[in-house]
Amino acid sequence: MAEVKILLPAMGEGVTEAKITKWLVKVGDVIETDQPLAEIATDKVDSEVPSTCNGRVNQLLFSEGDSPQVGQAICTIEVEGETETSSFTVKNISNLTNEPIPQNKASEPIISNEVLVENQEISTRYISPLVRNIAKQEGISINELSSIEGSGLNGRITKDDLTRFIELRSNRISKIEAEAKEKIVQEQVASSTPANQPEPYSTLAYEVVPMDRMRKLIAEHMVRSKQTSAHVASFIEVDVTNIVNWREANKDNFQKIYGDKLTLTHLFAQATVTEIKRYPLINSSIEGENIILKRNVNLGIATALPNGNLIVPVVKRAETLNLAGLAKSINDLALRARENKLKPDEITGGTFTFTNLGSFETLTGTPIINQPQVAILAIGAVKKRPVVMETPTGDVIAIRQICILSLSYDHRVIDGALAGQFLKSLRDNLESFRSDNI
Repeated sequence: MAEVKILLPAMGEGVTEAKITKWLVKVGDVIETDQPLAEIATDKVDSEVPSTCNGRVNQLLFSEGDSPQVGQAICTIEVEGETETSSFTVKNISNLTNEPIPQNKASEPIISNEVLVENQEISTRYISPLVRNIAKQEGISINELSSIEGSGLNGRITKDDLTRFIELRSNRISKIEAEAKEKIVQEQVASSTPANQPEPYSTLAYEVVPMDRMRKLIAEHMVRSKQTSAHVASFIEVDVTNIVNWREANKDNFQKIYGDKLTLTHLFAQATVTEIKRYPLINSSIEGENIILKRNVNLGIATALPNGNLIVPVVKRAETLNLAGLAKSINDLALRARENKLKPDEITGGTFTFTNLGSFETLTGTPIINQPQVAILAIGAVKKRPVVMETPTGDVIAIRQICILSLSYDHRVIDGALAGQFLKSLRDNLESFRSDNI
């Protein structure tokens, strides 16, 4: 018999370890190639580590809750063959979500030698062992599983899909129970309260909603940023009438030529990258008592998710892209972020973050710096306002498209003068916009 070591795969830039949250197999289990062996978690994403071969689990080298380093063996598999030891590294975990389902797997039933709920029809839809185990524990039937719309490759149901389904089902049950209890209370009160007295205030005046894992990570990241950086914010008004008019006149032709929608976000992002190259200290970080100036502008784009959480995918080397390339990258990352299809290395390595508040009609804000960066720019909603304009014949009042830019920055590195210079230069760039500048 030969022994194969399963190594913890690389999971993106800056990720050196992962926590084993759950073993999906035990010693002695017979496993197949691509079968998930363990569920792992980093501070970015949750993933599964699949087997690289057919065989029998020989040894689990770490316990649940341990955090092995990338490249360490986490378990060993006995396979048929000569008595020698070999090692296989699972592919970079960032590629796992994009692996096609093997042909022989796609046609297998979701259950082998076991059923989720007794005496129910077995579906032919492929579901991973992790999802099967959770479904069994929660008492979810085959029919209920079939109704879940999967967000994985080829519509495959992921752990997050099942977790959301369980939460929604629990919420529905809790709501029904709460309504029934409230009705009983109201009936009891009505029967004991004289007609001339008002009804008492409902005792069910609030609801406790536990944070999900992503919200906990966001909370920890935000608190750590406030504890690390000396936050200061500066603001400036910008007349973006020229940009708004140009975009309205050219958005249809742009989409026809490049196949991507053109938004004000793309135009603001391009101008921001240009100004960052002029003020390199804005694109830096701190290590101890040293300031690290970054040569590449890796632009993080804050993106709101359907569940209310926030994620920041990163456009790598944004300074090398023209407007069409920047628009394509931002649109692609935003779409896959909302579909939960981002790779771990697409949400790491950012050097400066950009957030557009205008989609929610927010005039301005003071966003928290995304560590270890030193600044974050917020673009407020574009609104028509009466503005005093200077002309050769005197001042006039005109209707112009105005927005407010706000820059939150780390006062340990950036002073108010530099922040003001950066914002003024960015304003001048936007207000003097011409199509030959793009």
